[in-house]
Amino acid sequence: MNIPTPHIEATSPDEIAKTVLMPGDPLRAKFVAETYLDNPVQFNKVRGMLGYTGHYKGKRVSVMGSGMGIPSSMIYFHELFAFYDVDTIIRIGSAGAMQYHVQLHDIVLATAANTDSKINDGLFGPFAFCPTPDFELLTQAYELAKKMGIRIHAGTVCCSDQFYRELPEEVSDNLMRYGALCAEMESAGLYMTARKLGKRALGMFTISDHNLTHEADTPEARQEGYRQMMELALEIAPA
Repeated sequence: MNIPTPHIEATSPDEIAKTVLMPGDPLRAKFVAETYLDNPVQFNKVRGMLGYTGHYKGKRVSVMGSGMGIPSSMIYFHELFAFYDVDTIIRIGSAGAMQYHVQLHDIVLATAANTDSKINDGLFGPFAFCPTPDFELLTQAYELAKKMGIRIHAGTVCCSDQFYRELPEEVSDNLMRYGALCAEMESAGLYMTARKLGKRALGMFTISDHNLTHEADTPEARQEGYRQMMELALEIAPA
């Protein structure tokens, strides 16, 4: 496919850095660019999915929205990896906690994605393939978060195709019993795309609501309040 693609208007791979931070919300991407990047330049506004490239502490970094859910986000993951020569995508999203020890505003690193999506249906025969992140990015993020004094957890997440899904109580109980930390909607698509194309990926999520205590953040906090996650992602972003 030639560039620009149907969804990204950058006319050259040079407009986008080798590492891209990706929130679902394009306004969070705008906030990251304007708050943390030196001299950010916008490279995309197609469908309102804002993307910017700038420098953070001398490193060239891009940030771009992806929309919500695997179908939307996988379009951008694939096009960035396959057509714009991006090497690394770090997901900076929000999630709903599924364990009492995971609290509001904690950060979760997704070590693997349990998913009800059919994106890998039929690819691996009888095997339930479990997509995972880049191990070096994962360990680097975990160790740095500890040094920064951030409440951090690393474990499996539930990546669902539906936001408003009512699971049978037995299924929810089993997921929590077997250690699922939180629920979100994009990591499986990111990890599958990265594995397919030989790229690097990590999903990190700030807990914005709690499935057990029913705490929840405001939309404004979700857009601009998750600075610890943003800063952690920027710090580990490969140059």
